[in-house]
Amino acid sequence: MIEVTSEAIDAEALKSTLGNAGAGGFCSFEGWVRNENEGRTVERLEYEAYEPLVISEGNKVLAEARQRFPYLEAKCVHRTGLLEIGEMAVWVGVASAHRDEAFKACRFIIDELKVRLPIWKKEHYVGGDSGWVNCEGCAHHGSH
Repeated sequence: MIEVTSEAIDAEALKSTLGNAGAGGFCSFEGWVRNENEGRTVERLEYEAYEPLVISEGNKVLAEARQRFPYLEAKCVHRTGLLEIGEMAVWVGVASAHRDEAFKACRFIIDELKVRLPIWKKEHYVGGDSGWVNCEGCAHHGSH
């Protein structure tokens, strides 16, 4: 299951939803807002997403991960809106019978989500300017 939210991500609450008596391993990934990127000081980030496609493509990613690394439970949540330094932007959790599948599935999921989901990141820099990150063709993006 994948979600998009404008609310703060509660990793412990999410982890508790993945309980499974057959799970012997759990792995999670948390992506946090950092204060620097490519030598520029970042004040905050802004995320936008096209939620219907995030959900459909994200669920495909989770299904592919399950086929490759048979996990028991998995969940991903991605924030949208303005995020401050230190806030969590994305959380992925995987419960599996064995640790190897949990590690591999978690890594596969975050790596695939980063390249396949329509989620755009805008960095707001000290000094007032900002820019969309890794977004070719985004010059018109802010106009929708």
